[in-house]
Amino acid sequence: MSNFVKKVGIYGGTFDPIHNGHLRVIVELLSKKIVDQIILIPAGEPRLRIEAPIADGQTRLEMCGLAIKDLPVELIEKVSVSDIEIKRSGPTYAIETVEELISSTKSELSERTDVELFWIIGSDAYANIDKWHRADELKEMVSFIVIDRPGADPNDGLDIDALDLSATQIRNDIGANNEIHGVSPSVRKFIVERKLYAGK
Repeated sequence: MSNFVKKVGIYGGTFDPIHNGHLRVIVELLSKKIVDQIILIPAGEPRLRIEAPIADGQTRLEMCGLAIKDLPVELIEKVSVSDIEIKRSGPTYAIETVEELISSTKSELSERTDVELFWIIGSDAYANIDKWHRADELKEMVSFIVIDRPGADPNDGLDIDALDLSATQIRNDIGANNEIHGVSPSVRKFIVERKLYAGK
């Protein structure tokens, strides 16, 4: 009997907040069976970002969990959220996350199940992949699913008709006029209740 190869997508990001653009990626990759499962990983201390996240790690983790509940019901069980980077002290490196996931996956899955890991990344971030910590090793451990950004060269990556949304713009609109758009209903309710990004 041949082994079943489970395709697991690792979707990292600051998710500050997680928005409908992120959810579009999740829905498209699962619906088209490009991956079988997706692990959402909010970043701890991302090294290649100029600005630190506005919301703390636990808050962003909670928003990711709420956003999953707003996915189509048949996809919800295929998506999980990991605190693997949030609970890590110091700089956050993708290679260390992958190593930790591989270690935990081997202990959790049966010996007859093989797992292939995919790193889900936007075409703009992938353009800087060689600047990532231990990038050559990372490339040997995972395959990359490169998602085209709106307006990008369609040859750069996978075209999923991505939504033209950014967390920065969402935060700015909330701070400027308390207008909340581009997020799922549960995340919107959470932002309102916690008064997140007000005055930012």
